[in-house]
Amino acid sequence: MARHGGIVVFMTNPQLSAVAEPAYLTAALRRAGALDAGAVREVKVLHQRDTLVSHIVRLGLRYVGESVGAPQSLILKTAHAAFAKTLANGGRNEVAFYTKLAPIMPSGLVPRCFDGNFDEESQAWHLLAEDLTDTHEIATQWPLSPSREQAMAIVTTLARMHAAWWDHADLGDTVGTWMSTDDSTRLMETFAGHYDRFADLLGDRLSEERRILYRRFIEQSDRLFERYHSRRHLTIAHGDAHIWNFLLPRAGANDSVRIFDFDQWRINVPTGDLAYMMATQWYPDRRQALERPLLNLYHETLMQHGVTGYTRGALDRDYRQSVLWHITKPVWQWSVNIPPVIWWNNLERVMMAVEDLGCEELL
Repeated sequence: MARHGGIVVFMTNPQLSAVAEPAYLTAALRRAGALDAGAVREVKVLHQRDTLVSHIVRLGLRYVGESVGAPQSLILKTAHAAFAKTLANGGRNEVAFYTKLAPIMPSGLVPRCFDGNFDEESQAWHLLAEDLTDTHEIATQWPLSPSREQAMAIVTTLARMHAAWWDHADLGDTVGTWMSTDDSTRLMETFAGHYDRFADLLGDRLSEERRILYRRFIEQSDRLFERYHSRRHLTIAHGDAHIWNFLLPRAGANDSVRIFDFDQWRINVPTGDLAYMMATQWYPDRRQALERPLLNLYHETLMQHGVTGYTRGALDRDYRQSVLWHITKPVWQWSVNIPPVIWWNNLERVMMAVEDLGCEELL
């Protein structure tokens, strides 16, 4: 532990001392309209932890002067040292989301961001977001699936976010970028290379039946990409929408569910998020119990928030195709050194969903 100016920190992160300096935080909060005449006097690390790919620090703030309404604590998010270079694009994406997209979204969907920056030269990045620790909580401890009530609240909020960007005029212009047919071809060529190495690694742990499925999927990928390239009924997808990336209001808190961790957002078919949440993360018994009611709720919420021309049947078709697409997820995760406890279980669950939903018929 060390004291530097007005900040008390555990010096485990070289970026922490600079971003958490009282002067820096004062300027950031003023730019965000969260602090008027007062100034940050002291910063204290309340808690810090590593997630799979990032470092999270909860900062307590003390002020001098007028600070009514200013946050008493903040969440500082930076890159996990082990993934700072290999997953730098995730930091770039998340900073872009919170600084460009979040300010023009309906309120109450994501945590408020007070400051964010990605340095292209060093690839260092950070986000300073509102601290919802006292009012919100994660639904369950990973990997426990949510209750029905929790799942309904999560899917409602996801649908509201999707509806806000549904066929938005700025998609591919000032919000995100379109992937061309050449881009998608190159992406699948990269995937095919990863898959070959993945299959070699697994050996007889990857059955011949599954190998055939992967080969057919790769062969048919151009046709499967047609849904995306139609540029119709697309939205901003979260890209990593498991239930532990949602904050639910604690008992007695009068607030909404918030979505966080936007390092993989992109323009995409919306059901990719639903398929990742349910087919990739839940075992068949739980998925089968909740899948149909949640898809119904999702569609109803889209309609309530202005989406038109997207039928319930279209949602089912998109969902099944998204489940099929997610056989790629374990391979991508393996390719960036995500541990087997993640990708192996995802592989088993999504393959069970593919079989259960008859997704092979789409090939």
